[in-house]
Amino acid sequence: MTNWSSMSEADLRRMADDAMADLDRERARLGQLGELWSAHTTVHAKDRSLSMTVDGRGELLEMAFTGTKHKTMPPAQLAHVIVETLARAKAESAAKVSAAMGESSVPGIDIDGIASGRVDPMEMVNSLLGPLLGDLGVGARAEGGTSRG
Repeated sequence: MTNWSSMSEADLRRMADDAMADLDRERARLGQLGELWSAHTTVHAKDRSLSMTVDGRGELLEMAFTGTKHKTMPPAQLAHVIVETLARAKAESAAKVSAAMGESSVPGIDIDGIASGRVDPMEMVNSLLGPLLGDLGVGARAEGGTSRG
């Protein structure tokens, strides 16, 4: 743990500036998510009876049946094919986003969580910077967020 009281004001400001620079770099990377989220991934069932297209968030956009095989499948088998194909489509989409975004250079930033929508980016930013900036007497302001301090 950092002993804030033993650091000079200049050191604390330099740390805050470095943190903000890191945050700006991460914000630019996160800006790429919009493009990645609009990218489509199409996966075919192993038996080629259907295909599914998902967006970069793994949301189902389209499901298309190929031929007539699906008409002769027992309902449980068809359900299994649908669930399995959707899971593979989501996994492939998530892998593409993860590969494109890479690892965050800032500890505590969950790129995969943001990409999948499990993590609110502004809450994460405020939780990371709020305590530091509050100690410096600066309100943490993030676009779309609220001031803390």
